[in-house]
Amino acid sequence: MSGNKLNLQARFEGYLWPDESAITTASLTLLKLLRVVYVSIMDLIAGQLSLRAMSLVYTTLLSIVPLLALSFSVLKAMGAHNEIEPFLFQFLAPLGEQGIGIGENIIGFIDNIKVGVLGSVGLGLLIYTVLSLVQKIENAFNMIWHVQTTRSIGERFSSYLSVILIGPVMMVSALGMTATVMNSSVVSYIMAIEPFGSMIILATKLVPYVMVMAVFTFIYMFVPNTKVRFGAAVSGAIVAGFLWQTSGVLFATFVVNSTKYTAIYSSFAVVIMLLIWLYISWLILLFGSNLAFYVQNPSSMRVSREGFEISNRVKERLALLLMQIIGTRHYQGGKPYTLDEVTEKTAVSHTVVRYVISKLESQHLLLESNDEPTGYLPAKSLDVLMLADVIQAVRSAEEKNFLSASAINLSDATLAVSNSIDDAVSAALSGQSVRDLVVDTIES
Repeated sequence: MSGNKLNLQARFEGYLWPDESAITTASLTLLKLLRVVYVSIMDLIAGQLSLRAMSLVYTTLLSIVPLLALSFSVLKAMGAHNEIEPFLFQFLAPLGEQGIGIGENIIGFIDNIKVGVLGSVGLGLLIYTVLSLVQKIENAFNMIWHVQTTRSIGERFSSYLSVILIGPVMMVSALGMTATVMNSSVVSYIMAIEPFGSMIILATKLVPYVMVMAVFTFIYMFVPNTKVRFGAAVSGAIVAGFLWQTSGVLFATFVVNSTKYTAIYSSFAVVIMLLIWLYISWLILLFGSNLAFYVQNPSSMRVSREGFEISNRVKERLALLLMQIIGTRHYQGGKPYTLDEVTEKTAVSHTVVRYVISKLESQHLLLESNDEPTGYLPAKSLDVLMLADVIQAVRSAEEKNFLSASAINLSDATLAVSNSIDDAVSAALSGQSVRDLVVDTIES
């Protein structure tokens, strides 16, 4: 049965990745769109996004009151704390009347938190709880974007806290400006004229969708510890925002018709519904970011998250190409290429490029710059970086941590064949440096 499933999947992928030489531009655009949708759904089925969403549900339950308490305290100082409550009730709206009760309880908890009497230790724990939530969110997004490094402690504190404190102020200001515009005499006059009146009414119904999509776009661009292009973030935000608003309507219908669950679980039913809604919300948010990743990195669509296999020949060719690209930029005195820039120039999967770069770094052939974002530099002078060392770096990359070639007992005849292969590679590249490769590339 599993074999038939794999064959069906392989056949379907064959339709999505055909020979592009005889395909029209319109058909290729449609294929690219279908590819993004397909790989995003496959990642969703794989379960990694679901696990992250469930983890965030647990963290959200622990952190939602401290998070809102900090936001409310800033807005209360501005006299606008009552304006943020509709956001909470809007999020809980799919839970129906039970959502109103949960929202009122949360606001009651927030009112009971007196920041002034918490003391330095209590205030520190409050801030730590909030920052831990945002850090776990960043880790989830970094997993989606294949980012292995997180922000430093200083960056987390300044960036996270600024969003937590300034974000609500900006949202309230945006709502206030929208309300002012809608209540202006000019808009009232235009609404009296058809078809402009109907168009404005339709626009007001679309405002919640636009607001959610704008927030999602900001999250997709800010949270991952990598550069996310605006177009990719918007693409993911449009899909995720539409799914979130639509799922809210469907979930509200489900809650209304879930009288059987209420009879079974009694007062626990509202807690279960809240957990389910939090899970759906996080899953949609992560799904949108996953889609944005593939829009920005289409070369990664055919690389499995569970792992990948590439031949030694591919490793060797990619290692030489990376040394040539990075060495050329260094030779010409340009700013070091970032991982995204190198990936774009190689037209190879983001994941595979990072894998080969890590092997070159481990053998001290490349090193990271101190720039933001991080770039890559030759670890030594191009004259002393030998091409034979580059090939050897990727051929023996895993031997130090896993299985060494010397640990395999070979007969004398087999060992002679193996050594002759190594000698042939060394002889073919004897005396050739990365500088020779760079100069030949520039002159050709």
